[in-house]
Amino acid sequence: KALSPHAAPRAPVMATHCSPSRNSPSAGGGGWSPAPEDQQPWLQLTLRDRLEVTAISTQGRWGSEHWVRRYQLLYSDTGHNWRQYRHESVLWTFTGNRDADSEIHHKLPHSIRTRFLRLVPLQGSPRGGAGLRVELYGCAYKSDVADFDGRSALLYRFNQKSMSTAKDVISLRFRSQQAEGVLVHGAGQKGDFITLELQQGKLVLQLNLDDAKLLSRGGLTSVSLGSLLDDDHWHSVLIERFNKQVNFTLDHHTQHFRTQGQEDTLELDYEISFGGIPLPGKPGTFLKENFHGCLENLYCNGVNVIDQAKRRKPQIFSGNVTFQCSETQPVAVTFHSSDSFLILPINLGMETFSLRLQIRTWNAESLIFHTIIPVGSRINDGQWHSVGLDIKDQQIFLSVDRQRPVSADIGLRVISHKNSAMLTLGGCPESLNGTGCESCSPMGFQGCMRLIFVNNHPVDLLQVQQGMLGNYNQLDFDVCSIQDRCTPSFCEHGGQCYQSWSQLYCNCSGTGYTGATCHNPIYRQSCEAYWKTGRPSGTYSIDVDGSGPLEPTLVNCSMTVDRAWTVVSHNQTQLIKVRGSTLQSPYTWTLNYTLPLNHLRNLVTTSDHCQQEVVYHCRRSRLFDNWDGTPLSWWVDRDGEKRTYWGGFLPGVQQCSCSLEGNCMDMNYFFGKCNKMKVRRYLFFLYLLPRVNDTGLLSYKDHLPMKEIFIGDTNRTDSEAAFQIGLLLCHGDRYLWNSASFYQGPLYFHIPSLQSDLSVDISFYFKTSSSSGVFLENKGQQDFIRLELSSPSSVTFIFDVGDGPINLTLMSPEPLNDRQWHYVQVDRNVKEALLQVDNLTPQIYGAPHEGHVHLQLSTTLFLGGTASRQRGFQGCLRALTLNGLSLDLEERAKTTPGVSVGCPGHCNSDSVCLNQGRCVEERNSYACDCSHSAHTGPHCRTAVSAAFESSSSVTFNFEERSSRGRSESSKPSPARTEVRRTRDRITFGFMTRHAPAVLLLAQTHTQRYMAILLAKNGSLHIKYHLDQGRGSDMFSPKCSNLANEQLHWIHLNREGLDVSVQVGYFLSIVSNATSQHSAHIFCVAEADFLDPEITRAGFIGCLTSVQYNEAAPLKDALLNHRSSRVRVSGRLSESSCGTHSTPNVFSTTHSLPDQAGKGNRAKEPLKEAAHNESALIGGEAAPVVERDRSEVTLKLT
Repeated sequence: KALSPHAAPRAPVMATHCSPSRNSPSAGGGGWSPAPEDQQPWLQLTLRDRLEVTAISTQGRWGSEHWVRRYQLLYSDTGHNWRQYRHESVLWTFTGNRDADSEIHHKLPHSIRTRFLRLVPLQGSPRGGAGLRVELYGCAYKSDVADFDGRSALLYRFNQKSMSTAKDVISLRFRSQQAEGVLVHGAGQKGDFITLELQQGKLVLQLNLDDAKLLSRGGLTSVSLGSLLDDDHWHSVLIERFNKQVNFTLDHHTQHFRTQGQEDTLELDYEISFGGIPLPGKPGTFLKENFHGCLENLYCNGVNVIDQAKRRKPQIFSGNVTFQCSETQPVAVTFHSSDSFLILPINLGMETFSLRLQIRTWNAESLIFHTIIPVGSRINDGQWHSVGLDIKDQQIFLSVDRQRPVSADIGLRVISHKNSAMLTLGGCPESLNGTGCESCSPMGFQGCMRLIFVNNHPVDLLQVQQGMLGNYNQLDFDVCSIQDRCTPSFCEHGGQCYQSWSQLYCNCSGTGYTGATCHNPIYRQSCEAYWKTGRPSGTYSIDVDGSGPLEPTLVNCSMTVDRAWTVVSHNQTQLIKVRGSTLQSPYTWTLNYTLPLNHLRNLVTTSDHCQQEVVYHCRRSRLFDNWDGTPLSWWVDRDGEKRTYWGGFLPGVQQCSCSLEGNCMDMNYFFGKCNKMKVRRYLFFLYLLPRVNDTGLLSYKDHLPMKEIFIGDTNRTDSEAAFQIGLLLCHGDRYLWNSASFYQGPLYFHIPSLQSDLSVDISFYFKTSSSSGVFLENKGQQDFIRLELSSPSSVTFIFDVGDGPINLTLMSPEPLNDRQWHYVQVDRNVKEALLQVDNLTPQIYGAPHEGHVHLQLSTTLFLGGTASRQRGFQGCLRALTLNGLSLDLEERAKTTPGVSVGCPGHCNSDSVCLNQGRCVEERNSYACDCSHSAHTGPHCRTAVSAAFESSSSVTFNFEERSSRGRSESSKPSPARTEVRRTRDRITFGFMTRHAPAVLLLAQTHTQRYMAILLAKNGSLHIKYHLDQGRGSDMFSPKCSNLANEQLHWIHLNREGLDVSVQVGYFLSIVSNATSQHSAHIFCVAEADFLDPEITRAGFIGCLTSVQYNEAAPLKDALLNHRSSRVRVSGRLSESSCGTHSTPNVFSTTHSLPDQAGKGNRAKEPLKEAAHNESALIGGEAAPVVERDRSEVTLKLT
C-alpha cells in the first residue's frame, strides 16, 4: 500500500509520522523535503521508547518530483552521540526511490535497538531534489539496565560455598566511555577464575580452569575481541563454555577456542561480581579499575542478575548501582578529510591563552592547531588523548595526557583575518591562503575531537553546527566515526597491520610474503623452479603451497644438467644395529625430518618422482614368518599406516625382491628369510635389480616419507639386523605441465566453489586459436568472478563484491590466440585487484575505503565455460593454481566428455628453456626464445658476461613492453580509483676487487634515481631519490666485503611499493621509476642532480647475466651492436666472469622509511640467521650456500 504520512501504528509493526525536519518543508504534497539551501540535510525520527528496528520502507514526497535515490542511517539512544549503521564494518548505503510513488522496502541485514533514527539523503531526485515518506518496521524492546559509576558493583552470591560447573553461559550488553574496566569476575580458592574486562578499548576474556600451582605450565587462556569499545554505544557479549570448548562472541564476531591446561570445570567460591573486583572484607575497595558505564540484560547461567537486583533478592548485593543509564555524553566532531577544519573566534585581549581538547586519531602526523603534535607522544593509537596548549610570557607549553608539559618551539597560529581573531583547528581553509597557514603541514587532522575549551570556556559544537558560532568545513557533528581497520586483521601469514584514518597497511617484513595483504609468496615453490632460473646447487627457501597456509622452509637443492633434486634430511642417516627384539616387543625408530609433516606431504604430492633408500643387513633375522607370512618387521608411512613391502615392490606384496627375480640363494626361504651365505657375516637382499643387492628404493609417493621402522626378529642366538634409511629425494613439478584440452562445444569442469572470502589468487597457462572464450566463472547470490579471453589480444577479469561489477581488461600488443603458451594471473584482496598477462604491465584496481570486502561465492566453479553454457573456451589449459592449490586437470579430463588429457604440441615437460627463455611451438619440435633472457644457447643456458675497465660504460635506454588496459565500475565513486602499478625485476652478477664502485644506476627523466653501490669497505649501499620533495636516502644491508674477487649476485624485485631485499641470489628494493627510463651500467654519465659519490665512482671488474624486466642490456651491448637503445663507451670485452664458480650468498632484510606519512616503521634490519648443511648426492658433495630465512617488505611513495 502507499505509505501515508499519517499511517497509524500496527502491532507488531510500528509506523512513524513523517514531519518536517529542522528545515522548512517545501510547498506541495505530504512528506518531508529539506530547505533548498541546506547542503547537509537529514530527517530525524523520534521513537519515544527504545524499539528494535528490523526494516525500513521509503517513498518520495507525495505529488512532487522529490525523492531520495540513496541514503544512510544513523541511530542513537539519547539524540546525541550518533552511530552510523554498518554491516560487516562497511558503512551501509541503502538504495532509495526512482519516483515519488513506488515503495522501496529494505530488511536490515541486522536489526538495531534505538530511540532515535536519522535518515541522511546522499542523492536526491535529479529534477526536484530530496523528498521522503518513510515507515519503520520492528517491535518493542524491553530491557533491564544498571548504571555503574566506577565505584559500584553487583555481586551474585551462590547458594553454596562453592560452585563447580562444566557448562557456563554469560550474556550481557554494555556501553561505556572508558577504555578500562572490569565487567565480570569470579574466582575460586584453588586458582580457577574468569575475568571479562576492557583493556585499552578491547574486550579481554581471561579463563583458568587449573589449580593456581599449574598456572606456570600455561593453564591461563586469554583472548581479546574488538577495539574502540569506549565509544558509548551498545555492544553485545556472549560467553558459552562447555568443558574446555569456549565460544566468545562480541557483537557479530565469534572466536572459538579451547582452554589450556588439564581441567575442564570452573570452580568458583561464594560469588561472581559484575562491574568490578571487590576486595574481601573491605567494602568499596576494588582490586582493579571498575567498569564505568551501563550494563543491560545481564544473564549468568539463566539468572537475570539486574532483574534480581531491582527486586532486591537476597542473592544479589548491589553497591552504588542505579537502574537507569545516565545520559551525560560529550558532543564529538569528526574531521573525516584532510581538508576538514573548524574555525573558532577568540579573544586576543588576554595576556594568556589556553586551549584544551581531546582527540582520537590513527594518523601519525596531523595538523591540529597549526602545529605538528609529536609522534613520540604516541597519540595515533585510536584512543582518546587530552591535549593542552598554553601561551604565557612569550612561552608556549604543550601537554599530552598526564605527561609533564614541554616547551614547544613551534607557535600556535592565531590569525587576524578581516578584523577578527580566529583559531583554526584541523586543515587550512583556502580563505587563509597567504597567511602562512598552508605552509604548516601537508595534511590536516583526520579524527575526532571533543571537550574543546578555549581560555577555560567550553565550545558548544552544536552552535557551530547550526551556524551560530565560527565556521567549518567537512565535519560530522555529534558523531565519532573512527574505525579500527586492523581488528580483525586482514593481513595474512603473520603480517603486521597498521593504519591511517582511511587506509589499512600490512607490514610483511619477515613473513616470506608480499603484496597489499601479505598474500603473495616471495619464494618459489620447488627446487625445480629455481633450477629453471639457472640457480646452482645450494640451500634455498621454498614455499610448497604458494599463497596457502604453510610457511616457507629451507631445503637443499641439488642441481644437475637435466633436473633438480629436493633433498630432505632426517635425524639419523647412519647404520643402526638391532639385537634382542621380538614381534611382541619390536625395536622402533622414529624419523624426524627437517620439514614438518604437512610440508613433506605437499612436497611429495606436487613432485613428479620421490624416493627413499632403505639399506638392510641381517643375520638369522626374518622379515616375514616362513609359515603364515606374518610380518616380523615393517615400517609406517606418513599417514601412520603399517607397510610390509620393501624397496622394489608395489604396496601389498610381502616378498623379497629375489623371489620375483627368481635369484634367491635358497628359493625355499625366499618368503621370509635372508639369503644364506656361510662365508659372509652379513647377508643381503631387498632390491629389484638383476643382481642381489643390499639396498632398495621406496618410490610409491602416496606412502612417502617413512615415519617409523619396526624390527622384530633379532632375539635368537647370533641373530642381528642393521638398517639405514636414506634422505627423501624428490624431483620435478607434477602440475607444471598438467594440462587438458577443451575441443568440443561449450564444455566445462565442475569444481567446488573457491574459498575466496577475503583473498583469492588464480594462475594458469593457456594456448588457443579462438578469438574469445571464458576461462572460468564462479558465482554467489550477488557476488561473482569471471575471467575470460575477451578478444584475440585482451584478457578481462570481472568481479563484484557488492559494490557493483569491476572490469579489469589488459590488452596485449601481440595476439594471444597464436597457439603459443601465455601466462595469466589474477589476485583479489580487500585492498586491490590485479590482472597480469605474461610480462605485461599489470592492471591493478584499488578498492574503495568504505567498500565491501567479503567476496561470497557459493555455487560451483565452472572451468572452461559458464553456467549458462555460453562462450566456452576452446584450447588448452595447464598449471592451474587456485589459492596456492594446484588442480589436477588431467585427472578431471578423464571423466569429462569433450575434454582430453594433455595438450598437442612439443612444449611439454620434456622441453627445457631456462633463465626466462620461452618455449615456442614449431612444426616438428620446439625452440627456446631467448630474446628476453640475459642468456643464450639452445636452452638459454649460456650466460653473457663482460669485463669492464675504469672508463667502460654501457647506457641502455628502453621502453618496457607496454600494455593497454582499463578498469571500469558500474557505479562511479570518488573513493574508487584505478591504480597503475609497475613492476621491476633486476638481476645481475658481479665480481671485483675494487671499491668504491657503482654497480648499477636506474634514472628517470624526472631526475629520480636508484643506484647500487659498493662502499670503500666493499659493503653494499642502495641509494635512491624517489620523492622530489625529499633528499636522497640510503639503505645498507649488513654484509661482508663484496669486493673480494668472488662472484656475487644481486636481485631486485619490486611490485608497486612492496619490495623484499636480499644480497645473494635475491636483492629487492622499491623504485618509483616511470615506464620510460634509462639504465646506466657501472659508469654513469655526468648529471648535475646526482650525488657526487655516484658520479665519481666507476667500476673495474666483471659483470654477468644482466636482466632488467624483459630487457638484457649487456647481452644487447655485446651481441646486438646495431641496437639503437645501447651506447657503449670505453673498452668492453667478453669474459667468463667465473660463472661456473659457486657464488657466495648472503641475505638480509630491511624496511625503507615510509614517505607517505605512515611513520617510521621497521627501519632496522631484522635478525640474520644462517643455515649450513651438506648433502651427499650421487657420490658428489653438493655445495652449501648460506642464506637468511627472513625478508622484509619496504613501503615508499
